Amino acid sequence: MLLLSRLAENLFWIGRYVERAENTARLLNVNYYATLETAGRAREYWMPLLELTGGDAELRAKYGRLDARAVSSWLAFDRDNPSSIASSVAHARENARGLRDRIPSEMWETLNRSYLNLCFGNEAVLDRDGLFEYCAAARDASQFFFGIAFATLPRDEGWSFMRAGQMLERGDNALRVLQSRYRGIDADLVSDPAGRALQEQRWVSVLKGSSAYEAYRKRVHTGIDIHRIGEFLLLDEYFPRSVRYSAENLYDALTQIERCHPGQHPEITRLSRWLVARLQYSHITDILEGDDPSLEELLGDFNRVGAAINAAYFQQE
Repeated sequence: MLLLSRLAENLFWIGRYVERAENTARLLNVNYYATLETAGRAREYWMPLLELTGGDAELRAKYGRLDARAVSSWLAFDRDNPSSIASSVAHARENARGLRDRIPSEMWETLNRSYLNLCFGNEAVLDRDGLFEYCAAARDASQFFFGIAFATLPRDEGWSFMRAGQMLERGDNALRVLQSRYRGIDADLVSDPAGRALQEQRWVSVLKGSSAYEAYRKRVHTGIDIHRIGEFLLLDEYFPRSVRYSAENLYDALTQIERCHPGQHPEITRLSRWLVARLQYSHITDILEGDDPSLEELLGDFNRVGAAINAAYFQQE
């Protein structure tokens, strides 16, 4: 049975919001503790992270400063920030409320529990040095939710829409992280030993923010190499948080949806297949040095797929 566009949209955005909460939690936790180890260099860590969520203008307007405490509050608890952990979880729960009769009760229960645990936090969490536990709870809640979905949700159209939202969000986030680094101060190798050590520490933070550090070290035995990190996070076909893996799984989910609507929206599968092909056949030097395709173009491809999904499936009623 075909889903109503409203229900499909709710499932799609649940996938996006839960994934977004996890991504923000990973990046916030890694960056917060990295700044504690590098006093006086907080801006080098926080600005790329803030750029992922629209810049620092709104944060400065509200808090009047840019430091670890203000950024942590903005990204973790602040409901005025639509990309914060609390906002993402609250939006996911709101979308799930209308689906309580369409999804397993365990999925609703874990989202509701996450809402109660995460959406009423404030700076008292920072006062008791509880940010690590808060971010870990957000990460674990996301993995728990998707684990329950994987184990209990029928592999029908609803599953495919939720999976498409999750993979679209994951690929988009990974590209934005890499864009902020390869277009910033870490694009080129630093020559002096002290500066090189700090640069390597920032790239380790990028890997840890994607839970990729151990997987990268297992695959690459030459240490922290800027190009090899980009190759791993962009083009690895086996790492679950790489851009290529996200694009391939996004295409698979959209192909499953297309089977329920045969021939109605061929542009969506065409766009998503084009994205997969670009990642399959590109070399890392083409992307990072030749801009063929550039990180911006790949991000634009993800955005075009998202816009096409919205136009085709969510604006019909």
